[in-house]
Amino acid sequence: MTAPGTADGSPLYAIPRDLIDQATSWRDDDPDEVTRAELGALLETAASGDAEACADLSDRFAGRLEFGTAGLRGAMGAGPNRMNRSMVIRAAAGLTAYLLKSSPTPLVVIGFDARHNSDVFARDTAAVVVAAGGRAMVLPRPLPTPVLAFAIRHLGADAGVMVTASHNPARDNGYKVYLGDGSQIVPPADAGIARQIAQVGPIAGVPRALIGWTTLNDEVLEAYLDAAAAVVDPESPRTLSVVHTSLHGVGNDVVLAAFARAGFSPPTVVPSQSEPDPDFPTVSFPNPEEPGAIDAALELATRLHPDLVLANDPDADRCAVAVPDPATSGRDNPAGWRMLRGDEVGSLLGAHILSRGVAGDAVFANSIVSSRQLAAMAADAGVGHEETLTGFKWISRVTGLRYGYEEAIGYCVDPRQVSDKDGISTALMLAEMAAGLRAQGRCLLDVLDDLSVAHGVHATDAFAIRVDDLSLIGSLMQRLRQSPPADLGGVPVVRIDDLADGSEHLPPTEGLRYLLGDRSRVIVRPSGTEPKLKVYLETIVMVEPSSGLAAARAQAADRLVRVGASMRSLTTPV
Repeated sequence: MTAPGTADGSPLYAIPRDLIDQATSWRDDDPDEVTRAELGALLETAASGDAEACADLSDRFAGRLEFGTAGLRGAMGAGPNRMNRSMVIRAAAGLTAYLLKSSPTPLVVIGFDARHNSDVFARDTAAVVVAAGGRAMVLPRPLPTPVLAFAIRHLGADAGVMVTASHNPARDNGYKVYLGDGSQIVPPADAGIARQIAQVGPIAGVPRALIGWTTLNDEVLEAYLDAAAAVVDPESPRTLSVVHTSLHGVGNDVVLAAFARAGFSPPTVVPSQSEPDPDFPTVSFPNPEEPGAIDAALELATRLHPDLVLANDPDADRCAVAVPDPATSGRDNPAGWRMLRGDEVGSLLGAHILSRGVAGDAVFANSIVSSRQLAAMAADAGVGHEETLTGFKWISRVTGLRYGYEEAIGYCVDPRQVSDKDGISTALMLAEMAAGLRAQGRCLLDVLDDLSVAHGVHATDAFAIRVDDLSLIGSLMQRLRQSPPADLGGVPVVRIDDLADGSEHLPPTEGLRYLLGDRSRVIVRPSGTEPKLKVYLETIVMVEPSSGLAAARAQAADRLVRVGASMRSLTTPV
């Protein structure tokens, strides 16, 4: 709707002249006729005085998507504050210029998922790399992120690019960059690439080849499937029934192929979610952790009664697990299916790997916001353990890593092959573990009980404060620093670590960590990929022989509720 004009007929909402000039220049330089037309129409509507169009235009040019350790990620559309071909071409030019400093003909392998324009962004990247004197290899079709991460080392590439926004909403896309070791970029590489991107001029001046890159065949995928299947002991039991959903992503066919190669019966897939669809029509948010995301899989499981429900996010680098649990049955969950928390799955996989034996120099690792249970398990087994900053760009770089995970359902079970989280090899290892337990008349919940008795109940929870105005996150963090709490949930805060200061073991990162007198822990940090502040809670309660496991769990749950209530009041925007 167009806003009414003033008495002299001029628009009520006026656009600054410099914004008009900036948007016009961007439009004229845009290589994509779709976004060029989109921006032209927006300029025309905004010029008429439409308030909504003015605000939209201002937001699109409020800054540029910032290239960092997560690469680029954002809503698609025209303008520098959106994901589009102009931004991708700039990123590719900057990355190639960075690589040319250390290699005269750098090789970049490029993967892409099934989101809108992912194939276009991949092709643009290859065109820029080749025109600049590099070599480019593009995966043959939309494939999971772990296949790209595997391909980098398998092909001896200098870098890799994965075009994906992982589990973000359908409107988003992203550009994830890896270096030749198969790990995501970390400082100072991110800053070095960003500097090169900043030097890129108009897109019209960026050379792009029409031919010259290689489109790979299925050899890389076949090699990846061999590596994924190898995480499973060939002599372990295989009797297991599984329901699987790929949430409209690219994991379905690769998961089925991996299960077949490892000797398992094929999972029963959720038909409405098995085919890639960039609009994610059956889910409002394609993240298996989000409420309702795997409801279709649980409905199918209610009818089929499988041993496990497994869910991958759209690019299949994460894996979620649900198990039958009669204790959770009720009116809203008559079949008693329970989603395991990421920390529970992380501990289960750690226990399974330990049960198979590990080398004396092996190291387990998890992020600082993940549970401390894996550290306790490693210490008991005499295995090294390290805590890292959030993200597999840090976990994968731990020297001697044998296994690593983060609570956001990301697991690295074979770092020699995939130096990143991998939802497909994880699914296979969980199937192996569940099948072995099934043969013994046990299940994954029994192992969780054993771990709690041995190391204490490690109860975790988390919540997020979503914001429309990113400046609110900075204000909240400033408020927490200026007025630190003396207690949380009635328990004294005995130590506060400002993670921005860094430490002997961790580089600086934005966040605060609170340690309480009863061994509870709270960490507050901004999300690296979404506009929200995240709060992570953990409490530890030892199991006493006199009272038992149920009492310890009840006590831990009560502590989480009290501490969580305190943190919600402290982090409510004002």
